[in-house]
Amino acid sequence: MATEAMTSPELNALLDDLVGTIASVDQTINQLVAVKTAMLATAARIADDEPFDSVDSRELAHRAVAAEIAAVLRISDRVVEGQMGDAALLVRDFPRTAASFGSGRISLSHVRIILEAGVPIETSEARARFESAVVPRAEAESPNRLRPFVKQTAEQMRELSFTERHREAREKRGAWVRSREDGMAELVQYGPSAIIHAEHDRLTQMAAAVKADNAKTADGIAADEFADQRTTAQLRFDLLADLVLTGAPTGHSTEDGLLGEITAHIDVTVPVLTLTDADGHAAAAHLEGVGPIDPATARILTGNAPGFDRVLTDPVTGSVLAVDRYRPSAEMRRYLRARDRRCRFPGCRMLARLCDGDHTIDYALGGATEVGNLSDLCRRHHVTKHCTPWKVRQLGGGSLEWTSPTGRIHVDRPPGMATSVTFDDVQERIPEPAPF
Repeated sequence: MATEAMTSPELNALLDDLVGTIASVDQTINQLVAVKTAMLATAARIADDEPFDSVDSRELAHRAVAAEIAAVLRISDRVVEGQMGDAALLVRDFPRTAASFGSGRISLSHVRIILEAGVPIETSEARARFESAVVPRAEAESPNRLRPFVKQTAEQMRELSFTERHREAREKRGAWVRSREDGMAELVQYGPSAIIHAEHDRLTQMAAAVKADNAKTADGIAADEFADQRTTAQLRFDLLADLVLTGAPTGHSTEDGLLGEITAHIDVTVPVLTLTDADGHAAAAHLEGVGPIDPATARILTGNAPGFDRVLTDPVTGSVLAVDRYRPSAEMRRYLRARDRRCRFPGCRMLARLCDGDHTIDYALGGATEVGNLSDLCRRHHVTKHCTPWKVRQLGGGSLEWTSPTGRIHVDRPPGMATSVTFDDVQERIPEPAPF
């Protein structure tokens, strides 16, 4: 049976032109990304030559160059340093892939798949054979279809056996956190498949047992109103949280059982009205280093906290006016943590409580130990300040002016502070305690 054309010849011609233009634009985008990648590789080579007289190690030279680029792009210098390393690796060890990328025939997604599988290949000759097989396939396939072929091909080029590689991979086991939207996050665990799947299976069995138990009435008769409405995935999460937060590890217990006494530590900023408004209209609290959390959770955390800081702020500008605490601590350090909240290098979000206290003008050079000469810097950027040509000075009110090795200026202001507030201002505005 004959079918009629769904569009007119004019529309077919227009669509054909549109598809061709999109393909051309996509190729151009790939070429531009390849140009940026080549520039990042050049930046890595510049850092390899250690261009700064005051820098005495390759690592710090790379850090200084990465920070220079990151400050301009307004992204993390750790990200840029990783991109520089990947770009140098691509240009040095995978020339055929780099050439195809530069001509726009493959995308950055193709490149990442090839590098992920190809980097572990031990010899340059094997990598060359690997590229000869996978690059033509990459130029004709989507990244998703390419991935299994690339993995299989890379496996054939490896010199080490699977057993040897698994033994090495076990050394990379770990767990870390990834933040998500709406006050949520992921706890990611990486380790041997047998252990991970066994954990998942045990949680699944425990979830089924909990759900079955909660579905029974007092006399053992099942009833819908007593059924647990949580999904298996939700129960797995609840059980895992219960085990991690309240249980003590038996396989790694210390002689005096100290591991069972360790509790989690988080910093939460809670607006005072959030503590008193139970109608659900209060502002969200803030989990430092992560983002907002719901008011109900904030009230529970505050009620169970062994101690907390009281931070008084200007209701209009948000400037910190005073800091008080109900458990003893150093007043200046409390003030700095309340003011800075994070590392003060441009783009860094490391929590202030995990940072070093830094004298902007070195103490050894006469710098005073006062709030106007102090800031919080994570260890990475503390070392960057002292061991590379990056320089910093205080502008007042907690604002820092950073000067990069090439002379670019970047001003970092304290979060939430819109006006200049000094430590003397804070002392003057702290109310006197009422007489008894």
